[in-house]
Amino acid sequence: MISIEGLSKIFTTNKIKTTAVDDLTLSIDQGDIFGVIGYSGAGKSTFVRLLNRLEEPTSGRIFINDQEITALSKSKLRAARQDIGMVFQHFNLLWSRTVEDNIAFPLEIAGIGKEERKKRVQSLIDLVGLTGKEKAYPAQLSGGQKQRVGIARALANKPSVLLCDEATSALDPETTNSILELLVDINKQLGLTIILITHEMHVIRKICKNVAVMENGKIVEEGNVLDVFSHPKSPVTKKFVQQIMGYDEEDYDLDYLINTYKHGKIIRLHFVGETTNDALISKLVKTYDIDISILQGKITRTQAGAYGTLFIQMSGDPDEVTEAIIYVQNETSVELEVVRDAD
Repeated sequence: MISIEGLSKIFTTNKIKTTAVDDLTLSIDQGDIFGVIGYSGAGKSTFVRLLNRLEEPTSGRIFINDQEITALSKSKLRAARQDIGMVFQHFNLLWSRTVEDNIAFPLEIAGIGKEERKKRVQSLIDLVGLTGKEKAYPAQLSGGQKQRVGIARALANKPSVLLCDEATSALDPETTNSILELLVDINKQLGLTIILITHEMHVIRKICKNVAVMENGKIVEEGNVLDVFSHPKSPVTKKFVQQIMGYDEEDYDLDYLINTYKHGKIIRLHFVGETTNDALISKLVKTYDIDISILQGKITRTQAGAYGTLFIQMSGDPDEVTEAIIYVQNETSVELEVVRDAD
């Protein structure tokens, strides 16, 4: 488990103080894939560098697996860092070393013997899908392959925590998805905790279980990804959610729907979780003597399930329509609002 208490970082340049991380308190469970999202300047990259003391905190405490990282001497910190792997946006590979030599580098520093080092490196190459590229140099690799080397190197000392600072920002969408799938696989196979720093909401949506939203050095919202996505509270979180959904609530022109579809009830369905699928609409039509037309909306998926909003037109026998509405309200987790009642 990672526990952060009152963490702050103040930079001073030309006697001007800038607070990059401001009194941040957070807990992250062992084995979680935890996302930290924010726009440029939010403080998220400084935050992740504080976790392994690549940046020294101005104040606050950090505990990783019951060890207070912020209280360690430099010599003890070097040993503790072996339990904290880090993956960077721009790979940070040694260009004069081959794939296997890049991965072996932290093992050499740790004093691991040659034979054990060789076995460990090969197992990591296989794990990240680079079998056959052992002798290649970074200049001969694609961006995704370079990042796979970076991930393998970060895992060399068998850490319990993996920090990823914008690990997919330099990659194209297809490569990004492959790297995210690799991180999920590593999380499942090794059980390590992954902290993922990003400014891209689709990265959070795809693999994270929990998320913290940062702005001006503070956490403005945190929780289960599905909860945060489906009921965003802060303005910055709402902007991120719009990136995924492709619309703002204001984009729904209710007057247009009401004036265009003049018969029956117009209903807003807000889906959250695994109940989000076409089966609900199908079941309502089969069970009740009603007609349903989908007017507008969008649904997207997260690791914890799906969420989204649909506007539907429901018409038919009034009693049957009422029973269908009662069923949705009482027997499902779908939130239902009648926007326009029947004429």
